Amino acid sequence: MKMATIKINIITLILFIGFGQTFAQNTPYFPPVSGNSWDTLPPDSLNWCQPKIDSLYTFLDSIDTKSFIVLKDGKIVLEKYFNTYTIDSTFSWYSAAKSFRAVLVGKAQEEGFFDINDTTSNYLGSGWSSLSQAQEDSILIKHQISMTTGLDETNFLCVVPSCLNYVAPAGSRWAYHNGPYSLTKNILETTTGMTNNAYSNLLENQIGMNGFWLSFLGNSSYYSTGRDMARFGLLVSNNCIWNNDTIIKDTAYLNQMLTSSQSLNPAYGYLWWLNGQSHYISPSSPIIIPGSISPDAPSDIYVAAGSYGQFISISNSTGLIMVRQGLSDTGNYTEFGMHNEIWKKIMKLSCPPLSVTSNNKEQSIKFYPNPANNLLHFDMKNRSKTDITIYDSYGRIILTRTIENQTQLDISYLTPGMYFIKIADLATMTRFIKY
Repeated sequence: MKMATIKINIITLILFIGFGQTFAQNTPYFPPVSGNSWDTLPPDSLNWCQPKIDSLYTFLDSIDTKSFIVLKDGKIVLEKYFNTYTIDSTFSWYSAAKSFRAVLVGKAQEEGFFDINDTTSNYLGSGWSSLSQAQEDSILIKHQISMTTGLDETNFLCVVPSCLNYVAPAGSRWAYHNGPYSLTKNILETTTGMTNNAYSNLLENQIGMNGFWLSFLGNSSYYSTGRDMARFGLLVSNNCIWNNDTIIKDTAYLNQMLTSSQSLNPAYGYLWWLNGQSHYISPSSPIIIPGSISPDAPSDIYVAAGSYGQFISISNSTGLIMVRQGLSDTGNYTEFGMHNEIWKKIMKLSCPPLSVTSNNKEQSIKFYPNPANNLLHFDMKNRSKTDITIYDSYGRIILTRTIENQTQLDISYLTPGMYFIKIADLATMTRFIKY
């Protein structure tokens, strides 16, 4: 792989200072609640190359994408609509709507309508399943939002009692099952005294979302524009605080929602999928699969995922939020393969590093590879040693080291994303990608 060469030049430092200030902004931007105004960030400010962006768009078009948006710290970096789809077009979230429901459950719990540790029968009444009374009473709302009710998922969409049959004790088995999840709508409507849409509107109005729920045979899905999905992702990425307006104060619930809800499938929180776990169980099979759901994406990602590749994918470490709406050939419940491929291409959007020749006596330091995974190698050339500092994309210091000729540096523990190296005695910085 080609070495990245860093050479002394005051122009390089000036360019980096302007670039680094963009990444140092920790406070996210929030678009106005009304209208289509939304601040943008030029892709080249992230060192993203237009030819690589065009290649990404070609790929997205080939898999029947309708809308695609990438936010950085709340601002739009990429936004593309395909074929007849426009900024105002709406499309179903499919099962990505489950993650919206998880937030509504947290809001209702905070408002005192129920506790997720309550027995489901308290709100659906006895006989909502075909289980014995004791078995039915052991199922909690928490089991419904973590997919651990222990009910038979064979009749995946069915919500009538004859379809909801016992397989295992609640909490002892993980299985992706739409029926028990769908019944959380009934719990919300019973306890709040409001329709699903009316209760959702309370949150939507605070952040400028304009979607709606549609129900069919006891199941419901949410429909909205791509930008509505981006607004929701921005809200959740900021701990459900929108421009200093706290939508949900229950941080304990929000933390539980976005961490492993059980040990059976650590890649599942409360109706959210989690990357970077040791293994996972897919929606379509009970088999345990080693590794992350999206190994080429940042490991800290949590994602609202639905059939045909509906994604609201959030990485707090990079400040990036990816939204995709569309169709696919497979119709899988979550399309993790597509999700991984999109992120793989996003993580490779950076332009090759440029070399700038000094007017002074040339002195160079080479490090390679870039992008890198586990190790960075340094060739010091005419220098015996120097100090380096690595910063994350927010300008925070990650580590400082003294390196010597031919020294290698372990970066395996870094979260995938963009970083910067400052060579202290050369007053020079450059960026590199950890994948």
